[in-house]
Parts: sequence; structure tokens; C-alpha cells
Amino acid sequence: MSVVGFDLGFLNCYIGVARSGGIETIANEYSDRCTPACISLGSKTRAIGNAAKSQIVTNVKNTLHGFKKLHGRAFEDPYIQAERARLPYELQKMPNGSVGVKVRYLDEERLFAVEQITGMLLAKLKETSESALKKPVADCVISVPSFFTDAERRSVMAAAQIAGLNCLKLMNETTAVALAYGIYKQDLPALEEKPRNVVFVDMGHSAYQVSICAFNKGKLKVLATTFDPFVGGRNFDEALVDYFSEEFRTKYKLNVKENPRALLRLYQECEKLKKLMSANASDLPLNIECFMNDLDVSSKMNRAQFEQLCAALLSRVEPPLRAAMEQAKLQREDIYSIEIVGGATRIPAVKEQISSFFCKEISTTLNADEAVARGCALQCAILSPAFKVREFSITDVVPYSVTLRWKSSYEEGTGECEVFSKNHAAPFSKVITFHKKEPFDLEAYYTHPHEVPYPDSRIGRFTVQNVGPQHDGDNSKVKVKVRVNIHGLFSVANASIIERQNIEGDHNDTPMDTESSSKNQGRDDELDKMQVDQEEGVQKSQAEQQNQADEETENAGTEAKVTSGDMHEHPAQPKAKTKVKSIDLPIQASLYRQLGQDLINSYIENEGKMMMQDKLEKERNDAKNAVEEYVYDFRDKLCGVFEKFITEEDANKLTLMLEDTENWLYEDGEDQPKQVYMDKLQELRKFGQPIQERYMEHAERPKVLNDLGKKIQLLMKAVEAYKNKDEKYDHLDPAEMEKVEKYISEAMNWLNSKMNAQNKLSLTQDPVVKVAEIVTKSKELDNFCNPIIYKPRPKIEPPSDGQSKANGEHNEPVNGQSGTETKPEPTKDNSPQTKPPGEMEVD
Repeated sequence: MSVVGFDLGFLNCYIGVARSGGIETIANEYSDRCTPACISLGSKTRAIGNAAKSQIVTNVKNTLHGFKKLHGRAFEDPYIQAERARLPYELQKMPNGSVGVKVRYLDEERLFAVEQITGMLLAKLKETSESALKKPVADCVISVPSFFTDAERRSVMAAAQIAGLNCLKLMNETTAVALAYGIYKQDLPALEEKPRNVVFVDMGHSAYQVSICAFNKGKLKVLATTFDPFVGGRNFDEALVDYFSEEFRTKYKLNVKENPRALLRLYQECEKLKKLMSANASDLPLNIECFMNDLDVSSKMNRAQFEQLCAALLSRVEPPLRAAMEQAKLQREDIYSIEIVGGATRIPAVKEQISSFFCKEISTTLNADEAVARGCALQCAILSPAFKVREFSITDVVPYSVTLRWKSSYEEGTGECEVFSKNHAAPFSKVITFHKKEPFDLEAYYTHPHEVPYPDSRIGRFTVQNVGPQHDGDNSKVKVKVRVNIHGLFSVANASIIERQNIEGDHNDTPMDTESSSKNQGRDDELDKMQVDQEEGVQKSQAEQQNQADEETENAGTEAKVTSGDMHEHPAQPKAKTKVKSIDLPIQASLYRQLGQDLINSYIENEGKMMMQDKLEKERNDAKNAVEEYVYDFRDKLCGVFEKFITEEDANKLTLMLEDTENWLYEDGEDQPKQVYMDKLQELRKFGQPIQERYMEHAERPKVLNDLGKKIQLLMKAVEAYKNKDEKYDHLDPAEMEKVEKYISEAMNWLNSKMNAQNKLSLTQDPVVKVAEIVTKSKELDNFCNPIIYKPRPKIEPPSDGQSKANGEHNEPVNGQSGTETKPEPTKDNSPQTKPPGEMEVD
């Protein structure tokens, strides 16, 4: 099984994998560990990653980038409308109201959903990781910003599904960074000691996030998370672009913003300038050749000017830091260190702002670009059964408070309760008890819409079905389990109706009901039905205390609807016998901006077709390149190594044919099917192959002829030795040796005749004998002669048992061995004493 973590960035993506006992960031086919989040669609194929980035300026309308934040949003969303003005490609409304991208692909207008676009990028990252790991990749962990809402998270999950990935967890980027930081630390305080508080600041290309985490040995707990989703590296680029656009308008009379290609070039140059200014405080030039209307433009800027230009942006660095400290209820002296990641944290002014707020030096021990991918890979390794990872529990938080609303049957209007407060531990489950006679709807929404960077506060509507009154006509007790799962998604996990048959007619419930008040019926749920979905056991008591408090406020709203007649016995009194049965109820979920499975399946099918198209196009290009390569390679060799092996007339014919093929490739053969190129290559090889073979034969023939000659000489020496009664060969059969002599003679005659015939031919003629024939002859000679000449001597039969015993007894005083010990090896011990006939012959 493979373990992979994907850092899905706004500008770039990184892939972390677990292998060789550690986590490493892998490189793509360009030997680059950073893959641009960029997709270019063409008339024949798609380019994704580095290949697409090089087409941003040349294929402006069909090259997609900066699409990460389009997930899960409606087309009318104010953010989408603001982005439309920035993006060079066209956004369009999808049939379901979400955002789509209109591009020209395969010479026709196509509309792609943002999930399909991210699916393409994830499929590319999957392919890169598979080629690095040399095995299939399915399970993965994908990073998302901590401020993503449920709709945005579900959209990313759908994109993973389209790419053929099984996302084990959507992990908050700052939490991934915290895991990458904490799991390798050996000096963390013990569980019973005061935790170490670390602030993680992540300013990437499009967003700014702050997270405060408490570390103990083997444990990480997120205390608070804050963010500004609309400030990042690209805002600093925009400030520079606006400045230079205005300068070029006055200086060169150029309206840059009307020309998308020129604007993109200016963005690229401003990004380079920004990076240079982070390292140099002096004046730095900006030069762009043939910028617009064949004009070259130039300007300059220094760091002080840049900071003055971006003063408004720099002032937005501090508020999230202050908010995070307030939410975590910590003072500056409680902070152990401040870790920064993300490209924009390299800007010196941003570092200064963070450092001055905490009055402490900031730490840069983490890799600013790769920390998120490494954290995701670690989380995937923890979740995967294939890897053994050090025990480390992770408790994340709910970024926004969530409230449930329902229609009340006791009073006009609705009931509601906040089920998860802001920064509540996650993943987490809670059980709420309702008293209902009929099916009811639960509507989930974000409690404080102004805190959520999303125009719609709705999460979804959950209908609890099959609810009916008890046998006696009373309200049924319905237990509803609400959950924020491992991906940070809210859901009503399950619901069950409690049917009770009171044998003695009392309205008694479980023994945990101890209070008699208007909300006493929920106490059993608060105390014994609270489920804490945490991996760590040590945190349970603390979490339970917090959750009990949470549940008391939560159930206050719910249980206020209970009639005061449902009073409970005091636990000291004996309980009446009751028969309780729990029946699971079906829940129909209608989630906001949720893609239907049928639609996802059609997207998966489309992705498969596009991948097949890319594969066919690659094969076609490879076939075309093979023809081109053959033409250039053979033409060079015709004037070089092949020159001696072809007549002048044939050389001229072949040169002409190669030239014609080259011209055809750039004219009629520019765009032909794969088979046409294969046929063309076959045709060229028909003429070129004999020449190549003559060259190869000439190069290899001397060696194999020499080897065969040596073999014949050795065999002839052996035959001569046999004739001279050499004792080495005196056991061989004369008839067989005669056959050997005859065979050697035939081989020698064959060799001489072939060599003489070959020597008469010129190099331009095909050889009389091929290397393969000579090698075959050599093997035949070995196979026939070697078994006869190198036949081993026959073994002499060992002496009889009686003789060996006598010899053993005779030897006993000499070597101290018994007769039984000597018996198996008579030759070893008896040789010095007695010499049976033929004994010395056995060596």
C-alpha cells in the first residue's frame, strides 16, 4: 500500500510520500518538487503542471490557474464575481448553479466544473506519485485551508473521487504543519506536565492562517485557529502590478489592463521582483522586452517603496494573531515558539509584523513550502495499516460554530441549539434527545454568518423519518447523533427511536436520570451517551468535562419542549422494570451545494476519456518523433560510420528519401494518425536496416571468428594429446574420439571457406556469413565435443565391508577412532596403512 499526502495549493502543489522509513517530497518528471496548479487545454491534448505553466501567456483563454477558491461556491457568489475580473479565462454558470470554466478543448467549446479541473490536477499528482513509488496510489490525505466550509470541503472530496483517489482525510493546512513539527520532537513535555504552546503562521499565495497548538508527548491539540482568507502573496503582487500599470500608462501611454497577455507577463515579472526585494534592500530594475505594441518597458523599485505601497496589506497581519491569542486564552509569555510557513512569510515586512506582535524571534525550522505535504503524508501513514508510526494523537477544531434548527410542536415558531461552538474539538459526536410524534426536519447552519467567509450560512437539511407516537399516544423519544467527522464535515450521523413498554405503567427511563427539572430527560444522554471520537485515551476525561458543559447548554434548548409531567424517580428508590427497544431511523440528507453521485460518475467517465485521449496523443507524438529521430540519426551516420557500407548511388537515393521524409513531416505529415508514422518508419527501415546490419556484422565478426578459431585449436590439442597416449585422456572411447576429430575437421573447413568467401566481398555487399551463424556453429561444436573430451573418469568401486572393518581396527591405535567412525570414509584413514588396488586413483 502507498502512503501519500497532497498539498493542494493555490499556486503550487507538493507531494509527500512515506518510504524507506521516512517522509520525503518527491519530484515530478521535470525533476521539480513543486508542481504548478495549472492546466492548459489544447486542440489535441491537455497539459498539466509545469507544461501548462509555460503556456499561460501563449494559450491565455484556455490555461486555468487560481481555481482553488472556486470550490463549492455559487456563480452569483460575490467572491466569484470579483475573481471573474481577475481571471483571464471565462467563468460560466453550471446547470446546478455552481461555477464552471468555459474553454476550447479538442476544437470545441467545453464547460468544465471546478471539481473536474481539480480532479485533473489531482490525477496528475497521482500519476507523479505512482511513477516515483513504482506502485499504484489510491489512499491519500489532501490539505485544505482551515477556513473552508462544508460545501467547499465536499467539493474537494468530489474532485478526489473524480481523480480515482480515496481521500482518508481532508486535513487543515495549519494542522498538517503542526503534525510535521511535533511528531519528530523528542523533548515535548510529558502528558501530566504543562503543554508546549506553539503558534503556526501560514501565509501562502492567496490566504493567511494562524493556528495555536498545544503539544505534549505523543499528542497535539489545536487550541484556536484564525484566518484572513483574502490576504496572501498574490495581493502583494497585485499592489506592484497596479503601481507599474499606472506608471506605464503615464510613461509609455500603455493601457496594460486591457491586454490579458501583457497583464500576465507583468504579473510574472512583479512576482520575480517581489522575491528579489525580499533578499535585497537596494533599487532593483524591472525590464520587459516587447511588452506591448513592440515597446520595451523598464522601471525600478526598492524594498522601502514596496513596504510603503503594501502598508494596508501589512496592517492585516496582526488582527488574526491577536484573535488567535484571545480565543486560546493565552498570553505572549505562554508561547514557546512561532513557526512560519508559506511563501509570503519570506517578505521581511511580514516577518517583522509577526515578530513585533509576539516580542519574540520567529522560527524558520520548517520547510516553508513542503511542511504541509509532509504533514499530510504523516497523517496518511498514521491512518494506513501498512506503516508503523510513533503513537501521536491529533485533535483539531471546528472553525465555525454550528447550530441546529427545527420546528417546534409546543409553541409557535422554531427551536434551535448550538451543537458545536467555535474551536470545539473535532472529530466529535454528540447525541441529542428529541420528543416527537411525527417525522421532523433538522436544519444545520453556521451560527454567526458574518464570521464565515462564505455568503450562505446553510450547511444542509436532515429529515428524520419514520417517527411516530408511543403506544400510549405520548411523544416518542428520538436520539439524534450529530457529528463533525475526520474531514471537518458536519452531518447527522444517525437517529434512533426509543420504544419502551412500561410493565408497571411508570414513565421510567434508564437509571441515569437523576434530576427533576424541565430539562431532566436529557441528562442520561449528557452523561452516558456522549461519544468522544478521539484516538487518544488520556484526553478523554478533560474532553468529557468540556462536552458535558457543552451538552448542558445544548440540551437546554432541546429539552425545554418536554412537558413537565415527565418526572423521574430519584435513583435511591427501586426502579420499576421496563422493556426498552432502540430502532434505527432513516435520515434523508439534503446538503447545500452537494454534487449528486450520478453527476460525479459522469465526471469520472469524462476524466477517463480525457486520459485516454492524452495517452493516444502521446503515442501519436512518440511515433512522429521516432520518424524524425530516425531521419536525423541516419543522415548523420550516412556521412559517418555507415559511409563505407553503402554505394555512392544508394547513398544518394537514401539521402534524398530522408530529405523528402523530413519535408513531409513539417508539411502534410504534421498531423497524421499514429499508424501513418509507424508505416513511414517501417519504410525507411526497409532501406536503412541492411546498411546498419552490414556495419554491425563488420564490427562484431572479427571477435566471434577469433573465438571460434581458439575453440577449434583447443579441441585439436586435446585430440593430439589423446593420440599421444596422454593419461589424462586414456579413459576415452576411441570411436567417439574419431567422431570428434572428424567434427573438428569439418568445422575448420567451414570456417576457412566462409572466411575466404567473406574476404572476397566488398563492405557494401551483404556478408556471406552472419555473426549469429558463427555463434551457432561455436555452440554446436561445444555441445558435440565437450561431453566426449571432458568426460570424467569412471569411479572405482569402494572396498568390501569386511576389509574396511579390518582396516579400521588396524588404524585405531593411530588416530583413536572406532571402527564405526571409520567405516563411512575408508579412504581417508586407511590410505597411510593399506593401499587397496586402485585406491590412489580416486582423487
